[in-house]
Amino acid sequence: MSNPESYHLIGIGGAGMSVVAELLHARGATITGSDALESKNVEHLRGLGITCFVGHDASQVPPESTVVVSTAVRESNPELSVARARGQKVIHRSQALAIAAQGMDFIAVAGAHGKTTTSGMLASALSGVGTDPSFAVGGVVTGFDTGAHLGGSKVFIAEADESDKSFLNYTPRIALVTNVEPDHLDNYGSREAFEQAFVDFAGKIVDGGLLIVCSDDEGAARLGKSYAQTLGGRVASYGTKPVGVLDELGIWHAENHAVISNTNLSAEGASATVQYLGRELELHLKVGGAHNLLNAAGALLVGIELGVDADQMAQGLSAFVGTGRRFEFKGEVGGRRLFDDYAHHPSEVVATLKQARVEARGGRVLVLFQPHLYSRTKNFADRFAEAFCLADQVYFTDIFAAREDPMPGVTSGLIADRVPGSKLVPDMTQAAMALADQAQPGDLCITMGAGSVTSMGDVILSRWNNG
Repeated sequence: MSNPESYHLIGIGGAGMSVVAELLHARGATITGSDALESKNVEHLRGLGITCFVGHDASQVPPESTVVVSTAVRESNPELSVARARGQKVIHRSQALAIAAQGMDFIAVAGAHGKTTTSGMLASALSGVGTDPSFAVGGVVTGFDTGAHLGGSKVFIAEADESDKSFLNYTPRIALVTNVEPDHLDNYGSREAFEQAFVDFAGKIVDGGLLIVCSDDEGAARLGKSYAQTLGGRVASYGTKPVGVLDELGIWHAENHAVISNTNLSAEGASATVQYLGRELELHLKVGGAHNLLNAAGALLVGIELGVDADQMAQGLSAFVGTGRRFEFKGEVGGRRLFDDYAHHPSEVVATLKQARVEARGGRVLVLFQPHLYSRTKNFADRFAEAFCLADQVYFTDIFAAREDPMPGVTSGLIADRVPGSKLVPDMTQAAMALADQAQPGDLCITMGAGSVTSMGDVILSRWNNG
């Protein structure tokens, strides 16, 4: 019933959905969409000539369009309801992305953490060496001013989302898994179910394809071993331990293993030596953090598998300067610096705060944190509290509900009560002003979380400028 060259995207302003809209538009499809609020993504899409509505209304859905939704769109949404009533085709965002990537060499980057940065690294580095890949990244890649691009080569890089199992809609030539640390337990229910989804994802790799895993992560190492031994698939791995070394967790390494050593972290970036198949390569990154050296090593192996010279790929990675909301510098006033970060899981918080400690150069680290999801707050309250002890001062604000309904007894206080000296300020604007007032010259401040807390950067900078 629907014309496959016409798509209506519900929630078109979202990080993932806006990328799909841009890619389908670049391939010549007619695109419309709606979102609850105005945003930079909506403005960007309008600038490309895409019709975007603010608010959801059944009259906005073209009857000839395929309707694209994410898991966050509820059946009660009036646009989805009218599409169902008409019998229009309704597909998930990941299925639409697969359509945009038809006929291309699909590179899927998966993992509980690091997907956006690693995908951005690949997009930047491969573009730098002249490959001109297409990419779909859930954040703005610095230097491209977008998270989506339809390139001139057959290479297509996609951030593959495990949260709703939508990454099972892809059939990649190369799958890079940064880690398999349980998250989204509201959907999966258990660690075992979460890890099984990644096993199923690896099983989608095309014949002759390659799985690349980070062997420093216990879950990813298990995945690599299972894929090699059970399915006989090709595996490469990367990490800080040499080939053949098993620690107390029995961590496994592929025969094709890249070893990271001589790590150096500074406020200017990060560097390390990578030894791979008898070669010694130097990585010099403009982004900081040990976690980003791991991400870069994984990206390096993707480039090598695609036929890029290893030294050229390493050089391409050195030009990467980050993605939006990943320790993104927002401004400095009176010696007080502000960064914005997407960290919303305890492991991500730890990685960000370790990087912040280096970047702070001895100054204090102050954080405004907005928890994301009631279920994640409940499941990981203890681990969040432990992570935030790495900061000097934390302001907690109300939970960003996203797709969830409130849970009785679950508030940001579950974390705040466990962090000595922290402050719980439910109103986000009030929390931002309180942090701004406490900051002193030399302090490094971070707005942190996967929700609307990013908007508080303007509040803090304004407070500083007018104070």
